[in-house]
Amino acid sequence: MKVDVKEAEKYLRKWQEILRFQDWDIKLHIVDTQWRKTGDIKIDRDNRNAILMLNGHNPKRLNIEGVVIHELMHLRLWDMDQMIEELIITVFGQDESNPGYNFAYGKFMETLERTTEEISRSFLQLKGENKEISYGKLEVQVKEEVKNNRV
Repeated sequence: MKVDVKEAEKYLRKWQEILRFQDWDIKLHIVDTQWRKTGDIKIDRDNRNAILMLNGHNPKRLNIEGVVIHELMHLRLWDMDQMIEELIITVFGQDESNPGYNFAYGKFMETLERTTEEISRSFLQLKGENKEISYGKLEVQVKEEVKNNRV
């Protein structure tokens, strides 16, 4: 599935307003090469700039509006994200071989993603055009399960 750039841009502007980011300059960037992510956002907090990246080559989620909301929620949660990361580094250092660091950082990232996704789904249900929830990761697992268990 190819990403419709006009549609993605429309969703970005719609949700930029709903989520009150009118004072931010947010640019859309479509990644047209192999990429492991469906979306990402790069943030320059000081200058209130961000680049929202969408996978235009092989997205794992088909509801682009949901991906846009998800990435904008990362922008909304950015200050908290950075504060907690700094706290983890202050307490455990940044040594990735430290089990305490790995535990704290891993749990934080799992919680951040889960929270971001739950908030995004809620907004999608309230104001989204396409309210369909994406089961991309699970659908891949189901296909693999069926493929590997054929008789």
